[in-house]
Amino acid sequence: MPNKLAAPLSLAHGPAWQNRFMLAPLTNTQSHEDGRLSDDEFHWLTMRAKGGFGLTMTCAAHVQAGGQGFPGQLGVWDDRHLEGLTRLASAIKAEGSVSSVQLHHAGIRSPKDIVTDVVGPSDDKDTGARAMTPGEVEASRDAFIAAAKRAEKAGFDGVEIHGAHGYLLAQFLSPELNRRDDAYGGSLENRARLTFEIVEGIRAACRPDFQLGIRLSPERFGLKLAEVRDVAAELLRDAKIDFLDMSLWDVAKEPVEEEFQGRSLMSYFTDLPRGEVRLGAAGKIMSAADADAVIDAGCDFAVVGRAAILRHDFPRRVLADPSYVSPALPVTGEHLRDEGLGSAFVTYMRGWKGFVAEEAA
Repeated sequence: MPNKLAAPLSLAHGPAWQNRFMLAPLTNTQSHEDGRLSDDEFHWLTMRAKGGFGLTMTCAAHVQAGGQGFPGQLGVWDDRHLEGLTRLASAIKAEGSVSSVQLHHAGIRSPKDIVTDVVGPSDDKDTGARAMTPGEVEASRDAFIAAAKRAEKAGFDGVEIHGAHGYLLAQFLSPELNRRDDAYGGSLENRARLTFEIVEGIRAACRPDFQLGIRLSPERFGLKLAEVRDVAAELLRDAKIDFLDMSLWDVAKEPVEEEFQGRSLMSYFTDLPRGEVRLGAAGKIMSAADADAVIDAGCDFAVVGRAAILRHDFPRRVLADPSYVSPALPVTGEHLRDEGLGSAFVTYMRGWKGFVAEEAA
């Protein structure tokens, strides 16, 4: 029933969320070239806060200039970004939503035409990336921590570390992409070391009530479900994070690895002991029934992406109508503009097959 989704969610650190809806961190290519917040991105995010999301998350914001992952990406690597970030944090909180910045480094997924010196855990012939030196790994770790401090200074309630989707931290976790033979490669403990050092560093550097989450994905990009589950279990056990956001592509899917099939991918995480850490999942939550099912399956909150692009007030609609379903695809560009997407975001969404209707020339 929707009243489960309406219940406030308390966390070990920071403010409670007004409900069980988190806005997924969504690439939108709307920021200025130097990473400063644009009016379009401000409008898109504050509309979602107005629309009733318990937590409003920015897009992936890069923590180093050399870690940019896409054009028009929000930055959190320089004090020049503080003015826009401060404005955004204040406006999100004014709507009663908890505010968070997602901290990101693209690693070998950085586009060559944006980042000329592409780096990752190991040399990568497919992308032309080179292996980071030990000093560069440590500098990246410190950049994540400094970015969290910058988000805190801007007035955000917390941050989420992006450890998913084959970006830098997931690259370090991957035994295929990480072939290092130093303290950051080899065993799972070593491959996960960078992630844990960032978690510990942010928790130590920021105020006690600063909310800290992490996003993981358990498949693709050379990741192994059993290993990601072990990392998740340790993060939950350590209890330095406040929430774990599992990006599953489809919350109802089974694992791709045959030996784990026969039950949902999500169930491998909902059955882990989690103490006071909260667990959420993302992946094709497009209706009230989908959101309910995530809570019924054992999650504490639902992470909403595409449905939040289609309707800025998805939480309000779901809580008002237990039979609510997102608009059918494709939708028009005009529909998306009415829902607060700027022209750059609408153009980006045209690259998602079947999402935006073709318009007559």
